[in-house]
Amino acid sequence: MKAFFYKIVVFTIPIIVLAYGVDLYLSHYLKKSNLFAHQEYTIWNDILEGNLDADILIYGSSRAWVHFDPKILQDTLHLSAYNLGVDGHTFNMQQLRHKLALKYNKKPKMIIHSVDATTLEKGNFFNSEQILPYVLWEEDFEEFTANYKSYNVLDYNIPLLRYYGQTEAISTAIKMSLTSQNKKEQRVRGYQGQERVWNKDFENAKKRMKGYNVNINVDIKQSFDNYLKKCKDNAIVVVLVYAPVYIEGQEFIKNEAILKQTYTSLAEAYNFKFLDFTDDDICYNKAYFYNTRHMNKKGSELFTRKLASKLKTFN
Repeated sequence: MKAFFYKIVVFTIPIIVLAYGVDLYLSHYLKKSNLFAHQEYTIWNDILEGNLDADILIYGSSRAWVHFDPKILQDTLHLSAYNLGVDGHTFNMQQLRHKLALKYNKKPKMIIHSVDATTLEKGNFFNSEQILPYVLWEEDFEEFTANYKSYNVLDYNIPLLRYYGQTEAISTAIKMSLTSQNKKEQRVRGYQGQERVWNKDFENAKKRMKGYNVNINVDIKQSFDNYLKKCKDNAIVVVLVYAPVYIEGQEFIKNEAILKQTYTSLAEAYNFKFLDFTDDDICYNKAYFYNTRHMNKKGSELFTRKLASKLKTFN
């Protein structure tokens, strides 16, 4: 019997070592890509490698990513800033970035948290490939993403399994290992202004539904409340910001008043600010948007200048 188990050990150990080696190889080179997984690897790398170097961190969804220009904030407030907006995700993924940012980087003085109609909803795991190179090597990813079911418990703990069927990711990793060339990063300290004009997203949405009711998830709302409390306890100032939404898009949301009251109450509970820009002049000019929820580069720069000026008055 001992001989049998000895043979099993001798057989399996080289396989495990090889699997970890191949996983490390794929993950190391895949996360070097500036384009795969919607350009999110450069942001995750900066978080995990301690490269944020920011007094101000910006959280939120794509509305953070394309709306808040860190350079304008830095030039006005004389504080370094980094945009951690994550495309297509609600607070759950934003909370993961927050936890890892504090774990591997200096504590920020301020967090600007972009909130909107989706922040407190459950959401889906958009662009799940963005965590592919990291999940085996950083346990916090499992805590915040396992409930999406894009990965199973074996994917988080056994090397290579999560790469099964990921032919494009594997191909990208191999290509990155064979050449030192890479596309120029398109996000500057996490931000990427969009050189776009008004499209048909809103017209298509109106064909699918007559309006949208925000579904605030009780558990996520509680998590958001706990996050604000911890920031308060750690002397991190949080400013909740509802960035401009084109006026027709605001009218499309049926229970927006309840949503805004929720953010007002959450901010007031910890003596934080809630800045609502949905009544700003920007919201009435289609030239600043490419759809109702997203401003183009021209709009985002104008908005960030207005936000920076308001923040400056708060000392």
